[in-house]
Amino acid sequence: MDIQLEKKKGLKAKHYGYIGLGVVLLLVGYQLLFASSVSTFRTDREKLSLGTVTEGKFDDYITISGNVAPIATIYMDAYEGGRVSEKLIEEGATVKKGDIILKLENMNLYEQILASESNLALKQNDLRSTKLTFDSRQVEGRRSLATASTDLQRLKRNYEQNKALYDEELISKEEYLLSKENYELSQKQYEIVKLQTEQDDELRKTSLTGLDADLARMQKTLGMVYQRLDHLNVRAPADGQLGFLDAEIGQSISQGQRIGQINVLTDFKIEAQIDEHYIDRVKRELTAVLERNGTEYPLRLRKVYPEVRNGRFKVDLVFTDEKPETIRAGQSYNIRLQLGESSDAMLLPKGSFFQSTGGQWVFVVGADGSEAHKRNIRIGKQNSRYYEVLEGLQPGEKVITSNYDSFGEAEKIVLK
Repeated sequence: MDIQLEKKKGLKAKHYGYIGLGVVLLLVGYQLLFASSVSTFRTDREKLSLGTVTEGKFDDYITISGNVAPIATIYMDAYEGGRVSEKLIEEGATVKKGDIILKLENMNLYEQILASESNLALKQNDLRSTKLTFDSRQVEGRRSLATASTDLQRLKRNYEQNKALYDEELISKEEYLLSKENYELSQKQYEIVKLQTEQDDELRKTSLTGLDADLARMQKTLGMVYQRLDHLNVRAPADGQLGFLDAEIGQSISQGQRIGQINVLTDFKIEAQIDEHYIDRVKRELTAVLERNGTEYPLRLRKVYPEVRNGRFKVDLVFTDEKPETIRAGQSYNIRLQLGESSDAMLLPKGSFFQSTGGQWVFVVGADGSEAHKRNIRIGKQNSRYYEVLEGLQPGEKVITSNYDSFGEAEKIVLK
């Protein structure tokens, strides 16, 4: 009996063809779907700025704007308060150190001077009276000491004579003892007078020294008051130009109030503001160049101010060699500040796209010039003309360098 065998099921050769065709159709459909989902922005080519990526030397500098200022400014504050009685020099005038600019008057200070003078006169009278008293006591003490010394010598001689006579039994014992007692009393009185005279001399010395010291202090105080009186004459603290003067005749000036400034014109400096983006790279002693009428004048960065205001910080630069002959305070100049050495790099012209992307991506124009596609890049240093391109671009490629804000979230730009 014949057994009928069941045919095995499986893929045949023609089935593989169908599967391959299906995969191809699926990929094409996915690509078409993806392409249709890419955000596109259409614009006229003439409205855009394009830049070409090139290879060349990257000069690591920035261009900053600075204003000429005096090398130093000395402020004038009132040492003493008072009312302006006379104005001798006007703003903008050249002054010498010590020139009187203003005269003030202060009635309270005048009264203090009179009181100090009166106190000094009283102290001087007290000192003279004390000296006269001590001199009188000194004379009287010396007179008493001389009298006591003479009495002592006389009584000593009498005692010695009576002692000899008593030893020979020529006088009575009572007479002898009386002369002895008188002599011993005279000795004690002499010592007392001598001690008192020495104490009076010591007291005179210490008292007069103290009075002399008090008098010297009062004279010094009066001298300081006279110096305060001289401070009512506001003088120029240095040679230079009177920059401003905030005082008018009849105006009351308080002690310590700022009333003016002197601009020292022996040299000049350049004051400039720099974007905070460069704050980590701007250091003292960097070099710079100021160009005027085809001549370059070298500068040195002397001071970096640490405070940042409105996204900018301040620096001072000084000339290291010659400076423009007609330089004046207040003039504005563009300065090229060198941040580092020149190096070979890919260069992308600067543009306002940077404000939109932060330099993280750009739109690169295709070879046919009809479309531009978004591409991530990496930018290094920058100067006033170029960005240094580190990654993402090749020499010869064209990049849209104008502002991207109007493009929205577009991934592709169609150029008409």
